[in-house]
Amino acid sequence: MTDRPLTLMAVHAHPDDEATGTGGVLARYAAEGIRTVLVTCTDGACGDGPGGVKPGEAGHDPAAVAAMRRQELEASCEVLKVDHLEMLDYGDSGMMGWAANDAPGSFWTTPVDEAAARLADLMRQYRPDVVVTYDENGFYGHPDHIQANRITSRALELAGTAPKVYWTTAPRSMMARFGEVLRELGAEWDEPDPEESEMPEIGLPDEEITTWVDTTGFGGQKFDALAAHASQGENIFFLKMGKEKFTQLMGVETFVRVHDTTGAELPEDDLFAGLR
Repeated sequence: MTDRPLTLMAVHAHPDDEATGTGGVLARYAAEGIRTVLVTCTDGACGDGPGGVKPGEAGHDPAAVAAMRRQELEASCEVLKVDHLEMLDYGDSGMMGWAANDAPGSFWTTPVDEAAARLADLMRQYRPDVVVTYDENGFYGHPDHIQANRITSRALELAGTAPKVYWTTAPRSMMARFGEVLRELGAEWDEPDPEESEMPEIGLPDEEITTWVDTTGFGGQKFDALAAHASQGENIFFLKMGKEKFTQLMGVETFVRVHDTTGAELPEDDLFAGLR
């Protein structure tokens, strides 16, 4: 037996990603006494500046944006009761096709083995039982999300694979409801046509999702964690729906299990099924 605590490690690309896809599980498992470790790969410098100013526009100071987003990330971690925040601090690569993709020091241009070696060191330090990151398309094709998947996969090879590994996803049924709510709030939301889009469709059919974790009891924390990233208001405008509706819509977080040594049956409702 060991006195090492059960540990969840979430590997995310930018400040605010931790709250969007895994805020519920980070809060839930922290409340259950599981050690939570968040690894954020980039500095978020391609995010919005004060007043919503965009990268490349007058008044956008990448260094100031990165510093502001670091403070917001720390506030989010306090809300979610994250035990350990680790920053890799690579340059934010921006959206696919931006000049920032190829900028010196960007996460997208960093050799996978180089970044993976740093992440593997953290895995050896914390010895996570469960590791969560994005799928091979980075959920929606963002270069930093894709790179996070790549370095996580390689780091697991270098450090020794964790007992359970997951990719975040969203059920297609929830994506449809999400679109309805956004339209009710007056936001523009057009369902992408997978036949016309070059990008893979977001999310998965419900039956392909392996793991459904109820985080309804932590919806308020997830809401507040997202709200901590106030500078990125354009990206978190769905907070306008209020905590109650937000929790109803976002109260279950879903994953695809891609590695398992426990033999826990699928579908499952707990990332730590088979470990406790």
